[in-house]
Amino acid sequence: MRVMLRAHFDTAATNEGIKSGALPAAIKKLMETVEPEAAYFGLHEGVRSCWMVFDLQDSSQMPSLVEDMFLQFNAELEVGPVMNAEDLAKGLAAMKSSPS
Repeated sequence: MRVMLRAHFDTAATNEGIKSGALPAAIKKLMETVEPEAAYFGLHEGVRSCWMVFDLQDSSQMPSLVEDMFLQFNAELEVGPVMNAEDLAKGLAAMKSSPS
């Protein structure tokens, strides 16, 4: 299932992570693990943030994907299903063909 991970990182924790190299290493590890179709990095509500869209094979993957961000960087995380335009068109077409 295609999901979007939204992470908002604690400033003090990421400052230390940048100095130590832990933040770039954690981001690299996550990206290598999930192989996102898209990844963006910037500021949201004044804190370092990232957004990644990737295919989550099984919900049991969640702990191993997000615990580093919780533990090392006091991140606030959300992961939820998303659709691209093709997925939306397919879903809407299926609604039209099903009886109401």
